[in-house]
Amino acid sequence: MLKFIVRRVFWTIPVLLVVIFLTFMMMRQIGGNPFRQSERAVPEAVQRNLEEKFHVNDPWYLQYAHYVKGVFTFDLGPSLVVRGRDVNDIVRTHFPKSIELGVYAFLFALVIGVPLGMIAALRHNTWVDYSAMFFSNVFHAVPSFLVATLLIYFVALKAGWFPTSGWTTWEHKILPSVALGFGPMALFARLVRGTMLETLQQDYVRTARAKGLRYRRVVGLHVLRNSLIPVVTAAGPLLGFIITGSFVIELIFNIPGIGQSYIDSVSNRDFSVVMGLTVLLSGIVIVANLVVDILYGILDPRTRDARG
Repeated sequence: MLKFIVRRVFWTIPVLLVVIFLTFMMMRQIGGNPFRQSERAVPEAVQRNLEEKFHVNDPWYLQYAHYVKGVFTFDLGPSLVVRGRDVNDIVRTHFPKSIELGVYAFLFALVIGVPLGMIAALRHNTWVDYSAMFFSNVFHAVPSFLVATLLIYFVALKAGWFPTSGWTTWEHKILPSVALGFGPMALFARLVRGTMLETLQQDYVRTARAKGLRYRRVVGLHVLRNSLIPVVTAAGPLLGFIITGSFVIELIFNIPGIGQSYIDSVSNRDFSVVMGLTVLLSGIVIVANLVVDILYGILDPRTRDARG
């Protein structure tokens, strides 16, 4: 098992290097210079010194080498636009709110989606099953920004139950978390329902029922346990994508997360901030996939042996 984990960790390094390289090359294609903008009149001598300090005029491979070194030493570099601030400061200030939003949305999706899928599977081909799958398909198809808009209009403005913006009290966190979690909730419900229906037809489930085990025990001990393996497979990457894909929700609800900093850095050609945040968000998705691979290998040793 240890060999399997070490091998999976080792293979994340080239993936991260490829992400850094692709991000670096895309930023070079954007062009422009953060020190030569009309609204920021900087003397020519100062511009040359800044460009030399931040390796702006170095060959691309030297710039790439400098940045890779910074990433692996946990130094994402200074902001090229905001004076006296580096990327690490921006991450420390804004990213915890994005993580908090993503975790709340993920918990909402898990707590609602898994029981909904179980109920639909156990009430197969009844109105409960049809209703659950209808709403799951609708919420899976509707984008999160539309869900957020509807929640603000009906729940916040019409009913007056929750505030429309901010991230201070628990009331401010309900609507953004629900809006971001509706899509994953629908996915979890569909995964659990489909897997449970398949598991209920297995021979070992029929054997357990024939031995006289109570139906609840069969469902809880055999059916649900095996049905959650696809959920675990999807949960890790999905948590990473929820945390990294909450920009729209943060803008709609005016949450001071990482999304606004990312958008501002792109518009200002703040290369170090764009690359730093991109590498950070990509790293979260990579780590989430790594955790899922390890958990899957623990839950199902056959996959571990096959990958070995």
